[in-house]
Amino acid sequence: MIAMIFEFTASEEHFEEYMAEAAALRPLVARIRGFISIERFESKSTPGKFVSIGFFEDEDAVREWRNLAEHRRVQHLGRTRLFDSYRLRMASVLRDYSMHARAEAPEDSRLAHDGREE
Repeated sequence: MIAMIFEFTASEEHFEEYMAEAAALRPLVARIRGFISIERFESKSTPGKFVSIGFFEDEDAVREWRNLAEHRRVQHLGRTRLFDSYRLRMASVLRDYSMHARAEAPEDSRLAHDGREE
């Protein structure tokens, strides 16, 4: 699984335009085979800073998203007008587990927490 972490500061002047462009891209990324999810969060400590976190099954899905013509068009808008700054990080997910789905949790964590009442 690939995690895409996209930090950006949107231009105040073009913020609504960015939100409209992002909303239009959402159904396009959802059609990509291998797309898992994407969410956007706003910083509580830095006004105007946002983080989008997306998950894809593999590099092929990321490549398809990156090269989608409409996404490339919006990337260009972001670089030239919509963003004051941005940073993109791509990472391989080492483990993926939750409170109840613990198969990938490290053994020491499973031993320390699974089956214990707290």
